[in-house]
Amino acid sequence: MLDLINIAFAQEVTDIAAKQPSPWTSMLPLVLIMVVFYFLLIRPQQKKMREHQLMVQGVAKGNEVVTNGGIFGEIVKVEEDAGILHLKIADDVQIRVRREMVSEVLNASAIKVASKEVAKSPAKKPEHKGKAKKG
Repeated sequence: MLDLINIAFAQEVTDIAAKQPSPWTSMLPLVLIMVVFYFLLIRPQQKKMREHQLMVQGVAKGNEVVTNGGIFGEIVKVEEDAGILHLKIADDVQIRVRREMVSEVLNASAIKVASKEVAKSPAKKPEHKGKAKKG
C-alpha cells in the first residue's frame, strides 16, 4: 500500500514539472513590450532629433528663424567655431543665441504674416469677477 502512495506522489510531481512553462515563454511578453516601446517612442524621437540637427546645421546668414523661446529673428552673423548665431529681432537690436536653440526656419512672408496677425488681434479687456449692475 505504501508503494502505491509513493507512486501517486511521484506521478503528481512529474505532472507539475511538465506543466511549468519554459523560461523563454515567460520572457516573451517583456520582449514584446520592449519592441513596442522602441517603435512607438524611441525610434520616432531619434528621427526627430536627426531632422532637427540637420536643420540647425543648415542655417545660414539671411535665414529667418524662430527660437525655442518664441523669438522671431533674421540671422545676420554665424560664428561657426562657437556655435552662436546673431539674430536681428528689430531695427538696431541684435541678440546672440546658441545654434541649437533654433526651433524652426521660416521664410520672410511667414514672419510678416505672424506679426500682422498679432497686430490685428484686439487686446483682451479684463473680466470683472463681480456681478454686473443692472440699471
